[in-house]
Amino acid sequence: MTWSLIAKNPEDGPIAVIVASRFFACGAVVPFVGPTVAVASQAFCNPVWGTEGRRRMAAGESAQAVLADFALRDQGQAIRQAHMMDAEGRFVAHTGADCVDWAGHLLAEDHSVAGNMLTGPEVIEATSAAYKDNADLPFAERLIVAMQAGEAAGGDKRGRQAAGLVIHRGQEHAWLDIRADDHADPLGELARLWEVAQERYVHFSKGMPTAEKFSGLPTREGIDADIAAAEARRIAEGRPSKSQAVDY
Repeated sequence: MTWSLIAKNPEDGPIAVIVASRFFACGAVVPFVGPTVAVASQAFCNPVWGTEGRRRMAAGESAQAVLADFALRDQGQAIRQAHMMDAEGRFVAHTGADCVDWAGHLLAEDHSVAGNMLTGPEVIEATSAAYKDNADLPFAERLIVAMQAGEAAGGDKRGRQAAGLVIHRGQEHAWLDIRADDHADPLGELARLWEVAQERYVHFSKGMPTAEKFSGLPTREGIDADIAAAEARRIAEGRPSKSQAVDY
């Protein structure tokens, strides 16, 4: 199942994994992201490749050493696929010999793409090309657009069901974690959720505490003003809200 993209935004440092699949809740089982590292464990995914890999790379081990150790220790490595980025920004990947065709990976300087059960190599090639070609977009949108290009090139050969996007901004906790677990157009749903996030979430997140600033912004000062300004701008531009929230 699945194809995914790992990327680090060189401008301000966020790290992300985005994934799509004809498999329920792939966004819950594939991405493992930390402040400085990322792992995507897929095919017959082994979540310990994610949890242990994240911990070891955060402690300074190279992605190459960690992945080689996993392939040596795991008797099921032939049906595993994984790619990862270590704290030095180095990307590596493993596609087991028994992963279902088409299966393979692509490593670039600032991102990696891997997939299995795809229509062909054009899926990961289109994903990578679209990521490179859309550097002017906000990071989250750039990731979604890249995956949509992969889907347009064929995507998962079985169809569509789920997608997920996790972004960390230098903290142990995620800055953004959105998923579509069972949806007719999961990447389209991620795009909608990202648009809804512009209404309140991205402004609220400016005040969220960090390890360096334990209290964050302890008052709402500025946040409510930003939310109101965003709403006024949206209304002035004639853009209806994409939120499905219901007020009582």
